[in-house]
Amino acid sequence: MTARPTSVLEAFRRTAADTPGDPVLRCPGRDLSAAEVDRRSDAFAAALLADGLRPGDRVALYLQNDPQYVVTLLAVWKAGATAVAVNPMLTAREVRLILDDSGARVLVALAELHRIHGAAAVEGSTVTGVVTTDPFDDAPSSRPDGHVRSVPDGTRDLAAVLAAHDGEVPPPHAPRPDDVAVLTYTSGTTGTPKGACNTHANVLAGGLAYRDWYGIAAPGAVLGIAPLFHVTGLSGHIAAALVSGVPLVLAHRFDPAVVAEVVRATRPSFTVAAITALMALCRSDADPRGLFSSFTAVASGGAPIAPAVVAEFETATGLYVHNAYGMTETTSPTHAVPVGGRAPVDPRSGALSVGRPVPDCAARIDAPDESGVGELLVRGSRVVPGYWERPEETAATFTDGWLRTGDVGFVDGEGWFYVVDRKKDVIVASGYKVWPRDVEDVLLSHPAVVGAAVVGVPDERRGETVKAVVAFRPGTTDAPTPQELIAWARERMAAYKYPRIVEVVPEIPKTATGKILRRALREERTR
Repeated sequence: MTARPTSVLEAFRRTAADTPGDPVLRCPGRDLSAAEVDRRSDAFAAALLADGLRPGDRVALYLQNDPQYVVTLLAVWKAGATAVAVNPMLTAREVRLILDDSGARVLVALAELHRIHGAAAVEGSTVTGVVTTDPFDDAPSSRPDGHVRSVPDGTRDLAAVLAAHDGEVPPPHAPRPDDVAVLTYTSGTTGTPKGACNTHANVLAGGLAYRDWYGIAAPGAVLGIAPLFHVTGLSGHIAAALVSGVPLVLAHRFDPAVVAEVVRATRPSFTVAAITALMALCRSDADPRGLFSSFTAVASGGAPIAPAVVAEFETATGLYVHNAYGMTETTSPTHAVPVGGRAPVDPRSGALSVGRPVPDCAARIDAPDESGVGELLVRGSRVVPGYWERPEETAATFTDGWLRTGDVGFVDGEGWFYVVDRKKDVIVASGYKVWPRDVEDVLLSHPAVVGAAVVGVPDERRGETVKAVVAFRPGTTDAPTPQELIAWARERMAAYKYPRIVEVVPEIPKTATGKILRRALREERTR
């Protein structure tokens, strides 16, 4: 039996040594073999060290879902440094906050992103060197008409750096389990983003959890839908593929039509993504059943799933979406629905179970009363040791070996866990607690509604009242009025729960990973 790797980097090195010609990255029109990725990451690691990077230094990655992300991530690890995952949707101000918080010395960015935001973000920061890259270097068939490759002023071109150091090999480095592999910043849906210290042991455990739980193995492939900067992309795509020895399929960024073409060309076997992305992919193709025919398992996390949406996806594709639950601080999954199983729906709340604890994860509910509803606490090999240079917030969140998730839920007699909502999102209307998820699930079961977000708004009589923001399915010709939706919801839930206000919008504001931006909705209501 092959010994368990000590890190994702070691797992990749085994693949490069044993099957150097096998593809590890697949993108439109091009495959990159294990040997090629190994050679490129060696060259960039050597370049970083030659420029004075020291073990433990931070290198920020401001990239999309391109091969360069994986190559530079492996190079950072080979150099003994820590990667800082930066959301490519962030503006200069937001990028600067992460650079300052992490103390990053090097920024690797897409050339276009650097021109728009990166240059302003690094000015006066801790960054001493910027390397830029073109996303179409490895996917020339996807290059848009009129696209001109260029290198922004004050930066070095990644392709030129790799060519200059081609054939160089950095000194051997084996990451220790507790070394920080990636600083993954929280989404900021409830406040200022914090850098979770995802260690090499955490990332390895996350990748193995996906591999073992969903049976990822050759000759399959992992479709990288989730952003690689996010913990789902790190754990469920990069780590899962590398520890399983299967290719990772990338398509720059999520565009349903483009991804559908890539799926048909590469025939992946597994993916994990926000349900909104899965549904967009499903609806983009005239033959969703054929599109998903190569998949053996599909999982969804990052945002709640309504039972009606799961049913719609299964009807269209023939595949059951396996609900999963995890956080930035847990390096992805702590709970998941077993392959072959189906998540029960709680008859009281209508919530779909997030699954059972995955191996090497313990979970409990800190319930303050006999209702059994309380904060979800977890611990295990995927839970990070804390936040980057934030001892007070670390102490408040990680207590007695348990991570306080901030999510409220319960567990049934069969061991299935349910997450009702974020602790901070509870609405107190006339003394009754209303969980937005409960109301949203009811609204999403209406045939015309494709998106719903619920928040509390001030009310002189009730203290707070329930407001719903909804979006209709594209092409809806007979959409209900707000009053009709209110009446429809009133028939299906307790009197204190149904929304008193309904606002129709073109699209629900969400993070890149599909989480509803309730904070943005709350801020909007005060303007």
